[in-house]
Amino acid sequence: MTESAEETDRDTDESESVTEKLTHTTAGGEAAMVDVGDKPDTARRAVARGTIRLRGSTVEAVRADEIGKGDVLATARIGAIQAVKHTWETIPLCHQIPITNVGTDFDLDDETITLEVSVETTGKTGCEMEALEGVTTGLNTIWDMTKAAEKDEDGQYPETAIEDVRVVEKRKQKL
Repeated sequence: MTESAEETDRDTDESESVTEKLTHTTAGGEAAMVDVGDKPDTARRAVARGTIRLRGSTVEAVRADEIGKGDVLATARIGAIQAVKHTWETIPLCHQIPITNVGTDFDLDDETITLEVSVETTGKTGCEMEALEGVTTGLNTIWDMTKAAEKDEDGQYPETAIEDVRVVEKRKQKL
């Protein structure tokens, strides 16, 4: 067997094992929701975090509640919580889960606002996607509410960026 043929066989074997591990596809490769019916209920918690980079003057205006659209952090908090509650409607194949608690925490620095969203549930599947949806929607809400202060003379956002969105904690505890 030539080296390239060996590599092709190895690639095929690796892709078959990856395909077998995919949980949202049928054996025929069709999209499918995972059946969690037989899994036991478990207490679960996920925490996600992300940052929005803004002009220093914009962060100061948020801190002083001087943004014309209203209280930026209060609105972003509501947006984050609503996103958590509706994740199953926006992420294909995501289960609707009973949310037992949502926490939001903002950290304002000189040129950034970091949002951390914690989600708790008791159920058969995790809540990482809910925490991530909360963070991204909360940060998008901040962007929307501050965009007038962030635009340059050409109507662009040269300094505004959402960064480092990630899950920072995932726990589960059998009941």
